[in-house]
Amino acid sequence: MYYPFSWVKSLFRIAVFLAAFTLIGLLIDRMLLAYALGLTALLIINYFQLYKLNRWLWHSRKMSPPTVNGLWEHIYEGIYYLQRRNRNKRKELGALVKRFREGSEALPDAAVVVDEDARIVWCNRLARIEMGLRWPQDAGRRLDNLIRHPEFIDYFHKGRFDHPIEVPSPSNPQKTFEYRVMPYGEEHLLLIARDVTRVSQLEEMRKDFVANVSHELRTPLTVITGYLELLPRDEQDSFATKAMDEMFSQTARMQNLIEDLLILSRIEASAERIFEKQVDMYAMLQQIEAEAKTLNKDKNHKIRFEMDPELKVFGVETELRSACSNLIFNAIHYTPAPGKIVVKWEEDERGARFSVKDNGDGIEERHLARLTERFYRVDKARSRKTGGSGLGLSIVKHVLNHHNSHLEIESKLNKGSVFSFHLNQQLIAERSSA
Repeated sequence: MYYPFSWVKSLFRIAVFLAAFTLIGLLIDRMLLAYALGLTALLIINYFQLYKLNRWLWHSRKMSPPTVNGLWEHIYEGIYYLQRRNRNKRKELGALVKRFREGSEALPDAAVVVDEDARIVWCNRLARIEMGLRWPQDAGRRLDNLIRHPEFIDYFHKGRFDHPIEVPSPSNPQKTFEYRVMPYGEEHLLLIARDVTRVSQLEEMRKDFVANVSHELRTPLTVITGYLELLPRDEQDSFATKAMDEMFSQTARMQNLIEDLLILSRIEASAERIFEKQVDMYAMLQQIEAEAKTLNKDKNHKIRFEMDPELKVFGVETELRSACSNLIFNAIHYTPAPGKIVVKWEEDERGARFSVKDNGDGIEERHLARLTERFYRVDKARSRKTGGSGLGLSIVKHVLNHHNSHLEIESKLNKGSVFSFHLNQQLIAERSSA
């Protein structure tokens, strides 16, 4: 235990020690010799204590300090106190590291920690099993030398970890892994690898099923529609006339649904690269404007197009056409007549912006997050009346995902809605100098 005034006691002992040699010097009448002997004795004693301290720190296996008196007693006690405190801290840190390792080993995903040079610092058991890493043999090796898939290497070196990437497993090409990379500490990265083989297979099966069913339904529906058109109409039989009109309406609705499903399947399966072709959005929107005027004949909306004729982008024209036409036609269908619709194609600080603004009924906030889900409808009865398939905004979502963008929706009840998206600066083509 530390005593704050122990130094006073030590100084008193030194004073007594020197007084004794002063007395000896007076008795033998040799003061300098007596002081020299006294200081020599004091130096030998302190050097001896230093020798004991050194042996205790480096050679003794005992934790408790040797028994000494005076100032050295407090030095030993101070060192002993620090040793005990450090030992307790080491125990706490050891327990913490043990809990961390146990927790990381219990993770359902493979985890790898790498430093700023991509060298492996640590990995859990699943990483050794699923990714083929060896521990501790692979400690210090570069991660991109062990996972050599070109897509992963490109993803890792770009350093943009906002979204995960799916590539085959390095140890089993039949498995598909989803890799996520997150900053870990100040100069480390944490790689999480999850087996998504089953999910990927189910997604592929779903896409194939939708595409195949859509193709298979197309032929019988065309046959039904053809025979309906050939059937004679009896205007005097109101029930038969009503039934014929309803069948025509429902077959047209099914045809629209099948067409939308096929479009969605093509977009999902598209491998077309968005940087390869320029899209003249002004010319494309002029064509959509002509179609919108035809669709608007019965609605009497005031539709205004504000477009930058020089603003061209890189992308897939058929997909962008589907996205823009869906947003414009939705505004025409769902805005009560007579309404106001403004379509804009312009450049701002975020890139190229397309927007459709209407003054319709608006959409409740609870619906906004789900609008792009397949077959999701805010008002089912109204959607049936307008002939909507429930796939329009889902098509928009997939088109924008392919173009590294997303749909932005702003809506207030009884005030209208704004549907918009941005294509970033990298997709904007150079303007002509003329």
